[in-house]
Amino acid sequence: MFYGFIPGSVGETSTLLILLGGLFLIFSKIGSWRIMLSSVVGALTMGLIFNGLVNADVISEGSKFHSLMSTTFWHHLLIGGFAFGTVFMATDPVTASQTNKGKWIYGFLIGFLSIMIRVFNPAYPEGVMLAILLMNVFAPTIDHYVVQGNVKQRMKRLKVKSA
Repeated sequence: MFYGFIPGSVGETSTLLILLGGLFLIFSKIGSWRIMLSSVVGALTMGLIFNGLVNADVISEGSKFHSLMSTTFWHHLLIGGFAFGTVFMATDPVTASQTNKGKWIYGFLIGFLSIMIRVFNPAYPEGVMLAILLMNVFAPTIDHYVVQGNVKQRMKRLKVKSA
């Protein structure tokens, strides 16, 4: 799946070529490496949680969720359009978070929700696009709270210096 020898839709076949495109976006400063990296971390975290639930026998083997939950956590990065969505869709500079801390939160939640949607909702076997759309709605809110947090920290520093 990494090299693209398994047939599929465009963006679902060669993760290697998607990574090369991602490197181009990073070096040309069009795509945010923070969003890409945090999306991968979020997806790996959700994959590890699901693997832990299966290994702890919380999810029975006959469950309809068992097969995708028992997929190795890193395998989720190669399945379907996750890599394509993370590299080319989530990093859209217009709809993504604008603050650096907001980019980390935004990307992590995209990765986390992508794997959750993929496993729990059979109507969306590829959850990355739905996760990106959902987080695009919340990107301004994330940035608002990041900026407000920075303002509060600066006000505390100002009070400490003046006291």
